Amino acid sequence: MRLGKWIAIIFLLSIFAFLVPAIAASDHGVAATNDTKHSSTQETAHAVAETGHGGHINLGEVLPLWSCIPFACMLLSIALFPLLAPKFWHHHFGKVSAFWAAAIGIPFLIAYKGAALYAITHIIVADYVPFIILLWALFTVSGGIMLKGTLRGTPVVNTIMILIGTVLASWMGTTGAAMLMIRPFLKANNYRKNRTFMVVFFIFLVANIGGSLTPLGDPPLFLGFLHGVSFFWTMKILPHMLVTAGILLGIYFILDSYHYKKEGLKGAPVEEGEKEPLKLVGTHNFLFLGGIVGAVLMSGIVDWGQVNTFGIHRSIQDWARDGILVVMGVLSMLTTSKKIHEDNDFSWFPIIEVAYLFIGIFITMVPCLLILKAGLKGELAFLIAAVKEPAHYFWVTGALSGFLDNAPTYLTFFNTALGAFYPGMPEPQAVPLLMTETSIYLKAISAGAVFFGSFSYIGNAPNFMVRSIAEEAGTPMPSFFGYILKFSIIYLLPTFVLVTLIFF
Repeated sequence: MRLGKWIAIIFLLSIFAFLVPAIAASDHGVAATNDTKHSSTQETAHAVAETGHGGHINLGEVLPLWSCIPFACMLLSIALFPLLAPKFWHHHFGKVSAFWAAAIGIPFLIAYKGAALYAITHIIVADYVPFIILLWALFTVSGGIMLKGTLRGTPVVNTIMILIGTVLASWMGTTGAAMLMIRPFLKANNYRKNRTFMVVFFIFLVANIGGSLTPLGDPPLFLGFLHGVSFFWTMKILPHMLVTAGILLGIYFILDSYHYKKEGLKGAPVEEGEKEPLKLVGTHNFLFLGGIVGAVLMSGIVDWGQVNTFGIHRSIQDWARDGILVVMGVLSMLTTSKKIHEDNDFSWFPIIEVAYLFIGIFITMVPCLLILKAGLKGELAFLIAAVKEPAHYFWVTGALSGFLDNAPTYLTFFNTALGAFYPGMPEPQAVPLLMTETSIYLKAISAGAVFFGSFSYIGNAPNFMVRSIAEEAGTPMPSFFGYILKFSIIYLLPTFVLVTLIFF
């Protein structure tokens, strides 16, 4: 009870500390320190409300850097509560997410009114809703596919399973591949004592790095596809992916072999009992997976115009895609037997956790994304201006992708590169040149956005889902900081340094 009171007090103080400066900024003008840009915040907000989509850029020019505080608090909540108050977090993580969303939403709406409403509505309608529908569809359909039979997780078998998932990720999405492979992977290793590192490397490779070869693999690459990058251009980062995946798979095999031998399993006889041959059940769900992949691909090819939804202009084909995804998920639920779900240890908790936490993440990161999109006119102009070399693009895009949504981060530096090399040139003419004349910069942006999604739990949505499924299956997983300190820094950073030296 005492903990709950202290949490409530801290929360109230936090929102008060954020709300008062926000209202003051609205009254006195956030842009008072830069009169050449805007005469007052109120005038800017009014102008933004009238300019529709252009409002995103204007808000980014006037938002102060401290407006990102609720996002930082959201990340700290995800990092610290499971460690300091695990019972509270397990029962109330949705409320914590809602609180931080309100901590930015309320003062943001008071300070910027219509412009803030547009920004929040846009990220929910255009980003969060399709994001969670795609994850739900992939989670539901892949949860209806089960690998039955006797499979013993030896170092060789485990490495092959991760390799298969890594290959599949570029063609059915990192979420689809991760959800398809994680349950048989955990089942094959349920007799092993040390399973934590196995799941972490599974996240590295299957849930992230494997999705770097096609626009279907990861959302940033799909955004590039929508902006004119040809479908198979991303195969150009195959060498980068092979080096990264090869190093990490090699490290994984060495670690797995060490622990396998340490646990006294090397040369041990297989457990007695009737061996069941391997077979897939629920294979009709592959048809629904094909429908999901086809719907995503369709939405990037056709152009059926736009429709206005709550003031947000969104393509009709995007709504059609979301509708098809919902249908695929519902059909999977109706046609898959309950026994398959039960044997597969299927539950809705992982997708519910992602839905609750990511609505808070999406809303609280609105100011951060707007400031980034403002480029040289925003508070992060010093960072944008410092990005010049391919290595800069790789590391800055990657570092931000590890803790922000990697899709808009990719788009920000995609546009930064277009502006740097082809200023004033229309996008349809500039993008082909970026793919050819200055392709190393686009490779750096693409690789950074996808590879660094593995750096933290929030770098990519499948990371959270894999962690949740693993914990439900009895595999202890590291905390938010534990994941970064014990695994990402030790194994990912040296690998990315090597990729930089070879390619960028």
